[in-house]
Amino acid sequence: MTSTRDAALHPSGAGPSSSKEAPSSPGFVLIMSVMLLVPVQPASAHPQCLDFEPPFKPPWHLEFCAQYEQFGCCDQKTDNMIAERYWNIVDQLEVAGYELCADMLKEIMCQECSPYAAHLYDAEDPYTPVRELPGLCFGYCSEFHGKCRHVVKYLTENQLLRDTSERDVSTFCSLVDLSDQDYCYPNVLKSPDLNSNLGRVVEDPRGCLQLCLTEVANNLRNPVLMLHSGDDTHRMFIAEQLGFVWVYLRDGSRVEQPFLDMSGEVLSTPWLGDERGFLGMAFHPKYRDNGRFFIYYSIQVNRKLEKVRISEMKVSDYDMNMADPHSERVILEIEEPAANHNGGQLLFGLDGYLYIFTGDGGKAGDPFGKFGNAQNKSALLGKVLRIDVDGSDTSGRQYRIPPSNPFLGDPDARPEVYAYGVRNMWRCSVDRGDPVSRYGRGRIFCGDVGQNRYEEIDIIVKGGNYGWRAKEGFECYDMKLCHNSSLNDILPIFAYSHHVGKSVTGGYVYRGCESPNLNGLYIFGDFMSGRIMALEEDKTTGTWKERSVCMGDTKTCSFPGLINHHHKFIISFAEDEAGEMYFLATSYPSASSPYGTVFKFMDPSRRAPPGKCKQKLLAVKVRGKKLPFVPRELTVLDTHEKPTRPPPRKFKLTTKAPATSSQVKPTTTAASITTTSTAAPTWKSPEKKARKKNTLKQRRKNKNVNKKGAKAKMKKKSRKKTEVAAVIKPVSDKIKAKANQTDTDKDALKTSNSLSDNTIHTKKKMRKRAQQQIRLEKDSVKMKESAVGYQSFMNKTKTSLNVKSNTTTRNKLQVKRDAKAL
Repeated sequence: MTSTRDAALHPSGAGPSSSKEAPSSPGFVLIMSVMLLVPVQPASAHPQCLDFEPPFKPPWHLEFCAQYEQFGCCDQKTDNMIAERYWNIVDQLEVAGYELCADMLKEIMCQECSPYAAHLYDAEDPYTPVRELPGLCFGYCSEFHGKCRHVVKYLTENQLLRDTSERDVSTFCSLVDLSDQDYCYPNVLKSPDLNSNLGRVVEDPRGCLQLCLTEVANNLRNPVLMLHSGDDTHRMFIAEQLGFVWVYLRDGSRVEQPFLDMSGEVLSTPWLGDERGFLGMAFHPKYRDNGRFFIYYSIQVNRKLEKVRISEMKVSDYDMNMADPHSERVILEIEEPAANHNGGQLLFGLDGYLYIFTGDGGKAGDPFGKFGNAQNKSALLGKVLRIDVDGSDTSGRQYRIPPSNPFLGDPDARPEVYAYGVRNMWRCSVDRGDPVSRYGRGRIFCGDVGQNRYEEIDIIVKGGNYGWRAKEGFECYDMKLCHNSSLNDILPIFAYSHHVGKSVTGGYVYRGCESPNLNGLYIFGDFMSGRIMALEEDKTTGTWKERSVCMGDTKTCSFPGLINHHHKFIISFAEDEAGEMYFLATSYPSASSPYGTVFKFMDPSRRAPPGKCKQKLLAVKVRGKKLPFVPRELTVLDTHEKPTRPPPRKFKLTTKAPATSSQVKPTTTAASITTTSTAAPTWKSPEKKARKKNTLKQRRKNKNVNKKGAKAKMKKKSRKKTEVAAVIKPVSDKIKAKANQTDTDKDALKTSNSLSDNTIHTKKKMRKRAQQQIRLEKDSVKMKESAVGYQSFMNKTKTSLNVKSNTTTRNKLQVKRDAKAL
């Protein structure tokens, strides 16, 4: 039943099962009548552009489709292209046609900029062809048909639409109508439900922010971290708990050989939830120059004693995608009294120092010593440590103590301690700051796993005491320590109970480019419940409030390649070199189970303008094979095929005679429109009726003037052609006469050669023949010069006409500028 409609709207004029010829009128009307009687399910539309991406706020105001300059699907370049196509069509219209259709034509063409453009053009459904005309509400379409049906031939090459536009208003408007009347134009502008929250993150009825995901990597065994090397290659390094680190390239492929294989050294087991293994990694801030990076992993000594080890390694001199396996230099080892609470985070702060986050030693309630390891500043467990890895000291340490460490002069504290009172901080991050103001730059956020009741998020400060084991979250855990006046602990910025989740996974403050709505949100999750959460800062008070995050519903995430589900066990979060955010999750938390997947966040309600987020990547030389990425997760749309949006039609419009082609064209030509992102065009369309009347009067005046001028040009051109022909004809006749004379001389020469006794006469004849040949060649040269002169004359004539034509065009442009200035 939909084949006829598809045929009418498909760019080629043919749908899946339609012919190229228009159907006969009775049969076609019968088909359309049946179609209109069949109930149609409302379309599940949402803001989406013709490039199958969310709308955006243009970086500059739009001069032509200005109604969509706050939010829509057109940047400055697209707006200028639509304006140019519009004025090309206007140039084909008579003055009366322009008066009737200018506004409606502009409105229809600007629907490519609507935030609901994909629905208006049937681009949301990848199984249906994309329209060439947007969906028009029946009443509006009827008015358009009555006034402007003659412009349909300029808007589309579809023969069926052209034919029906010339005959029957009801058939034509049924073809271009939409089944869901809320989304046809102009109804789509009037619905408060569709326009009240445009551009904001979509919320479900409970107020939960709906986000969507894309699958980035899979088939990983408990992926514990993903990080970039900061060397402008935009590679991502994904570490598995077993001790393997893999290189993923920007195109999604993976280098076949691992960057690092520490599986022979790392202590890990296949036990469900075992916290030991390869736990942390950090690249030196100057990795691009020195190739140094640092790792944190569990080891076992003599099959008894367990430790965590922090080591330095270097990249291979021969392969940028492989570490040098013989370059390990142990920096620090810390004995672990239990198998759990191993910490594991490594990161470099903006100060260039290495931060190490250790657990409290394990078991339950930090039972080590009188106050526990976390409150004991002479122990390295339950701490945030800070060291300088760019040197060593005289005591034999493979690092130096930063001179600004807070407890450097305390004899009862280890000089490495930067902050204390932490239980088991799992995943910390450095805020890169607001892209414009740099607000928040350098803050370190951590998720600290709780004991029995609360999970918490902290911001690390120098010398801070984060309360454990005296407190858990905001509540007391050890009553005696909790009421100690010297505790002076720093409260978390947020805590949640075990009704929500039981093991926090720290995340990142989003500072990327692709999803502007998420800027400033601290996004994190819970390992046990699989819940994703966000915190939003109130900058005036410095407090943080929760923003619930959930996966978007089917309607919200109906974009090609998007998914709205993820695995339950959220192991870690990540940030790429451009600031885009990811998380790593698995469906079975065992170090030997290949069910780990990396997901990337995507806001389906708004994106950055096209081209804003482009990155300049350094080349990555791969020695060996690359394994292409093969997605496994089920997308919301069950196909990755995208409908092909036809390019803007560049119709070969027939040039009219000068008497009817004097429409004034504004300055939105390809040469005059600025399409860069640093300047906006200065042209504006006359919108008021008074301006239109003045413009049309001037057009009629110019039309009469140009008509007389064109006739004079044609007469002058004809007279010039006659004069040139008169010059050429004598030259041609002379050449023919010389050719005939040459033939006669040839015959005479043959006769003279047969008379052996008339040698002198023959020599005279030959001399005369040579002279004639010379004259013939001179005449030929003169003839060629005459022809060249004629061609030059014609070129000058054409140039003169073109110059005058250009002068006329410039006059027309000046007239329109004057009209606009009124």
